Amino acid sequence: MKKVEKDMGSDSDLHVVSASIKKLKEFGIETEVHVMSAHRTPDLAAQFSKNAKANGFGVIISAAGKAAHLGGVLAANTTLPVIGIPIKSSTLDGLDALLATVQMPSGIPVATVAIDGAENAAILAVQMLALSDEELSLKLEKMKNDMEAKVIEKDKKIAEQIKSL
Repeated sequence: MKKVEKDMGSDSDLHVVSASIKKLKEFGIETEVHVMSAHRTPDLAAQFSKNAKANGFGVIISAAGKAAHLGGVLAANTTLPVIGIPIKSSTLDGLDALLATVQMPSGIPVATVAIDGAENAAILAVQMLALSDEELSLKLEKMKNDMEAKVIEKDKKIAEQIKSL
């Protein structure tokens, strides 16, 4: 099974990124986590992404705040899918990172989830890997079925509560 790389622009992003690490572990997907910066370590970021496929990665998840150029730098140097997680910062509540992540030029796509949407980034990575992995596909189906069952149970509880009003 391919691995998923998690790159953070700063170690302060770990509080958000940890949700995606946990979700990937639930699916049994090996993940590595590194701190690298599009601006402070651009050569390191480029080297990593150039070699990611050869090193067994299938998807790269990039988390960055403010200017959030890390996802684009990684995507520019690989053919692997890159998922960006815009991180909420104190400056513009993450809108700056969201706009920087989604405004990639033609030919350099970065799939983007919600601001601080680490869990969805992990699920999207699993969905990408599941295209060629039936076991992962079955785990995703189970997750969706479990979610549906929880909503149906909540609906039943609400119906009972409304009856007693």
